[in-house]
Amino acid sequence: MSKPIVIPFQTTLHVRDTCLCLHVQRAARALARKFDDALRPLDLTNGQFSLLMSLNRPDPPGMGPVARLLAMDRTTLTAALKPLEKRGLVVTVADDKDRRLRRMKLTPSGHALLSMAVPIWKSTHADVDDALGEGRPDRLRSDLLALA
Repeated sequence: MSKPIVIPFQTTLHVRDTCLCLHVQRAARALARKFDDALRPLDLTNGQFSLLMSLNRPDPPGMGPVARLLAMDRTTLTAALKPLEKRGLVVTVADDKDRRLRRMKLTPSGHALLSMAVPIWKSTHADVDDALGEGRPDRLRSDLLALA
């Protein structure tokens, strides 16, 4: 049996302090919790809010464009839609020109819930922007877009 390779604890500390992936994951989780807490009175998660907002378009989008916008695969998007469909917030309909394609659209209840959620999102987002300080939210968005 070979001797296991031991990675020095100093390497662990280096990764902890410098790993961009770890820092982005931690920040994403903290932001998600903040928005989840804010949207909880509407029985909505931040992910559901983003999904509903992605459907707020003049023409119902197909699965592909929404999945790309939300950085999801279609299977994950389908799973995320189910609770929203069950609540009557979203319907999936066949495309008018190609019946094999599915389009998603907000129901009147979905629009109503979204209209209640947007002011909560705006307020929470303003708090996050204020916490980051002048000019930093735009810089952060730009940096994150560069990574994406």
